[in-house]
Amino acid sequence: MTSTRVVAYVRVSSTDQADNGHSLATQREKVELYARLHSLELVEIIEDAGVSAKTLERPGLTRALAMLDAGEATALLVPKLDRLTRSVRDLGELIDRYFAEGKKAALLSVADSIDTRSAAGRLVLNVLASVSQWEREAIAERTRDTMRSMKAQGKVVSRPTLGFDTVDGRLVENADEKALIARICAMHTKGASYNAIAGRLNAEGVPTKRGGQWQPTTVRNLILRSA
Repeated sequence: MTSTRVVAYVRVSSTDQADNGHSLATQREKVELYARLHSLELVEIIEDAGVSAKTLERPGLTRALAMLDAGEATALLVPKLDRLTRSVRDLGELIDRYFAEGKKAALLSVADSIDTRSAAGRLVLNVLASVSQWEREAIAERTRDTMRSMKAQGKVVSRPTLGFDTVDGRLVENADEKALIARICAMHTKGASYNAIAGRLNAEGVPTKRGGQWQPTTVRNLILRSA
């Protein structure tokens, strides 16, 4: 019987944990032991040290998922599901892309007893996916209700996006930000990737609307909104 080729992913969010390595070492021990006990071929252990799970845009995770895409591994092994993501939305995205029945890879989690190679493991993951979908729909319903109420009261219903500012409760165009949007779209039209655009803006010290760093997903969403 052919052994399942797995890439393991471990993560710590704090710099202190990353520096002393204790948590990472423990996670490595867990995935190595799991792989031995279940006769898995552990291709590589990839880590993100001092990186939060607020986004899927993490160097280590990106590389691990690329290995699944390339067929270098057929399963992703994590010590615990929250090492992969704490976001139900991001979990749903990963399930849809990689781990749903009939997709390219399996998901294995040591602490959560998830192994999507089995019917029971797929059931657990399907329950998680269903909860994720329910939460997204419930949030959308609450958001719509809140926006209707605020609109009825004549209030600005959300923080302005890039290209607009709020002045006396009204949205007004921001010419400088509009020019930045046009520049970003032009770079993309000329073939620049989301990663390349985000990197260039960060290198130039150009802040996002909220004053943070640009991420590839931020660039993507901006371009899609402007299409």
